[in-house]
Amino acid sequence: MSQHDPVDGSVRSSDSNKAFNDISEPEGKKVAPDAPDAPETQAETRAVTGFKWVLICAGLYCAIFLYGLDNTVAADIQSAILDTYGDVSQLAWIGTGFPLGSVATILTFGKAYGMFNVKWLHIGSVVIFTVGSAICGAAPTMAALIVGRVIAGIGGAGLYLGMLNLIAINTLENERPAYMGGTGVVWGAGTILGPVIGGAFADSSATWRWAFYINLVIFAISLPALLCIPSFDPQPTVSTLTKLKELDWVGAVLTAALYSTFVTALTFGGVTWAWDDGRTIAILVVCGVILLLFIAQQYYAIFTTPERRLFPIQFIASRTMVILHVCTACGSTAMFVVIYYIPLMFQFSRGDNGIESAVRLLPFIIVLSLFIMGSGHVLGLIGYYFLLYIVGGAFLLVGASPMLTVRAGTQIGAIYGFEVLIAIGAGLIAQIGYSVAPSKVSPQDMAAAIGFINVAQIGGLVIALAISGTVFQNTTLHQLSKLLTPLGFSASQIKDTVAGSQSSLFNNLSSEVRSEAIELIVKSISNIYALVITAGAVCLVGGALLKREKLFGSKGVVGA
Repeated sequence: MSQHDPVDGSVRSSDSNKAFNDISEPEGKKVAPDAPDAPETQAETRAVTGFKWVLICAGLYCAIFLYGLDNTVAADIQSAILDTYGDVSQLAWIGTGFPLGSVATILTFGKAYGMFNVKWLHIGSVVIFTVGSAICGAAPTMAALIVGRVIAGIGGAGLYLGMLNLIAINTLENERPAYMGGTGVVWGAGTILGPVIGGAFADSSATWRWAFYINLVIFAISLPALLCIPSFDPQPTVSTLTKLKELDWVGAVLTAALYSTFVTALTFGGVTWAWDDGRTIAILVVCGVILLLFIAQQYYAIFTTPERRLFPIQFIASRTMVILHVCTACGSTAMFVVIYYIPLMFQFSRGDNGIESAVRLLPFIIVLSLFIMGSGHVLGLIGYYFLLYIVGGAFLLVGASPMLTVRAGTQIGAIYGFEVLIAIGAGLIAQIGYSVAPSKVSPQDMAAAIGFINVAQIGGLVIALAISGTVFQNTTLHQLSKLLTPLGFSASQIKDTVAGSQSSLFNNLSSEVRSEAIELIVKSISNIYALVITAGAVCLVGGALLKREKLFGSKGVVGA
């Protein structure tokens, strides 16, 4: 029996695979119970049932909850972290560190899950994630915290893909969609609760550090369940050394270096280093060279083979796949710009603490989750996926445009309304690429198509947070410098003002100057929404360029 892994796309043969459901077997090969001369068949059952299966599911869902939680837990503790370390020049790393670790390694993990023992690779990923969380919680410096976030992100990528693989392997075909749907619900719950949990810890005597330490507690609780997962090796006859040699290590290193240099240049540029500083220019040049090397290495399969290379470069020739990739990245941009900067805006403009600013974000998160879950049902009803991108892009434009005009005194209800409009747009386009992309490629490329969209989603998050962090730091410091330098404040003191609404210097400003500083900071945050406007415009144009066809059933008129 052929076992097809839906995440990494590898196809292996093994007698041990008969314990698992073959999810890629064509329907024509299955014997219908009522077919003539068909032997009487027994209903399929899972290899694991009863309490042990419930325990395994609990462990897997706990792990994916942690992954969702860590995507947003830092959104509402940025001010508290900056109050601890006071280094605003590295603010963007708080948000980008985790997804940077994920996007730099997720393609490598995708290949690894088709080669190594799935159970132990998943458990190893959870351990890496937990170690990263422990480093974050105990971090004595901002640099240590950033390293911990990156390590946790690496483990998170493996944790996420491991969850998808283990569900695909250990469930029956008719029940698999329900379990996969549960993954989205649990991830969504973690994403929703991330800012609330982070804010609660930041405001308590436990401090923001327990926003990361809590992962260790949940890991300890779920570990017995994870150990109960059945072992499954897709290549049982191949040695570990041979498997390691087959991975595209050159591509893996180039991917990690590409994203790292890009984020480094944007994080330090204009704040720690001037834009015309030799170091900034050097890193940008290195980033460009690495990009060219990666393209050449993947296109010509240098030091690898076309089957083993990391990036599914064959999709670049498809207009539809490229548009889906770009629009998915735009959806991720819209989501996380709001998630990370709405709490910060309210902490400055309204003096909110962690819990209060997290509550301000709930309208966005709840509507976003509802539309992410509902977009699949809408797609099934209308079929025309290009419409969702057009409508979603329009909502992003309508919601993000007035956010450019938000100031410290803007009515809270108006901001909630703008949040909800952006949430509708982002929710409509965020996940449908996972449904459309696999249907546009051959069966053997379906897993690669999912990975292609996954890279867009996480990569879009990294790029969005890096750019938004750069815009916020540069515009805020520039404007505050014009306000505070004539009053005798030094550059380091001005940076401390940006470190948070609770910084000592910020609180010691006169009422008039403090109000003016708040207005400048809120305006800087509002300017970030130009990125969401751009994302909405790209989705609108991208949707118009997609084919006028139904995802299910007969196709309509194909667009030019």
